[in-house]
Amino acid sequence: MQKLTINVEHIDGNIKEQSLHIARMYNFGSATRDPQSAVAHQEEVAKSGIHIAVDVPAPRIYPIGLHALDTSDSVFVQSTQTSGEVEIVIYVSDQIYIGVGSDHTDRALETVSIPGSKQACVNHLATKFWIWDDIADSWDDCILRSWVDGRLYQEVGVDKFLSPPDVLSVLRERVSNVPKRDFIVYCGTYVSVDKALGFGSNWRYQLEAPKLNRQIDAQYEVIDILKEVKDNFRVPFFNPQKS
Repeated sequence: MQKLTINVEHIDGNIKEQSLHIARMYNFGSATRDPQSAVAHQEEVAKSGIHIAVDVPAPRIYPIGLHALDTSDSVFVQSTQTSGEVEIVIYVSDQIYIGVGSDHTDRALETVSIPGSKQACVNHLATKFWIWDDIADSWDDCILRSWVDGRLYQEVGVDKFLSPPDVLSVLRERVSNVPKRDFIVYCGTYVSVDKALGFGSNWRYQLEAPKLNRQIDAQYEVIDILKEVKDNFRVPFFNPQKS
């Protein structure tokens, strides 16, 4: 069980600190209401040699180790080929809470193993959450955005994705031993504004509820720690192929 401190923003604007207990974490992929909407992202990553297992029924589900959950200002990677994906985040506890996060992914490793790549980088999490019942009626007007090094990278309405209750229904249908409570779900991403994977050092992301005049923001810096080893002593990211 992992424990984090979050801030729950209520509909009246009051913010209350709350402990978040997490027993399991899951990432969804291709979790769009219209399956065709996910194709653009599949084509986007295919340009970088990443091929999604389209023979597995969408949405595809990736269980993630709790060590990957991160709220810090800096995250460590070991490749220049990493990028974030802004995603709806669901937290189930005494009730359903909604937040936003960035599924940061090693794209080089993803060409070999998508599940493995998702364990290699963090699931970054904004520490503010909303109560689902407070925003359910205006949910489809909400917007997800992300920026890399100040450039708009993603912008999409949440109405492209399965609703949070539908995500939870699919999760319980397809995954055994889902806890009754105290778990977190990242709900999948959408194609970038220029339909190409982006790389950079500073990532910022946001969930906006324009009708309620509310938003959740977070950002983090990416640090490639492999670069800290001098060139002649740096172990290659991929094992050298020997004949």
